Amino acid sequence: MEGVGADSAAAAAPVNQWVHDMSRLYQYYLDKTTPHTTYRWVGALVAVAIYALRVYYVQGFYIVSYGLGIYLLNLLIGFLSPLVDPEMGSSSSDGPLLPTKGSDEFKPFIRRLPEFKFWYSFTKAFCIAFFMTFFSMFDVPVFWPILLCYWIVLFVLTMRRQIAHMIKYKYVPFSLGKQKYGGKKSSASSSDRRGD
Repeated sequence: MEGVGADSAAAAAPVNQWVHDMSRLYQYYLDKTTPHTTYRWVGALVAVAIYALRVYYVQGFYIVSYGLGIYLLNLLIGFLSPLVDPEMGSSSSDGPLLPTKGSDEFKPFIRRLPEFKFWYSFTKAFCIAFFMTFFSMFDVPVFWPILLCYWIVLFVLTMRRQIAHMIKYKYVPFSLGKQKYGGKKSSASSSDRRGD
């Protein structure tokens, strides 16, 4: 009996090694995409277009699309929310908090869901949903306009609450690069302009 167990363990070792090697290779390429934000999002939009074409072509899987929409809304809320919620107070966490008063020190906005994880979960969700469209058990017959209206109402209410939270605690989850100030211009640069 022990020989049978040893044989199956020896037979599983190459499979386990192959799975380990493939996961390391996958992680290697995933890590290489980290600095290429634009290309990652273009690839994600291609996945969205392929999924949308598939759903349009088969005229079904609306419940899968609805579940996907709810999941994406959840991801968006995580992406727009600070890591530490100012409503919870400073006693619950040791991490950095958003400044709540004008005299508070500036603290950068730290997302609850970083951009890379947001992109990865977004893309993975569309790939899984696309895969699900090949199985008829996920094609539940529903009246899709009701689902669409319900999702839009849910989106509007959720975003209104999120925007009210942003206004209340005075944070903006986006930055458009380094701020430029229009202070005094140096006399050397103004004399260069007069010479042109």
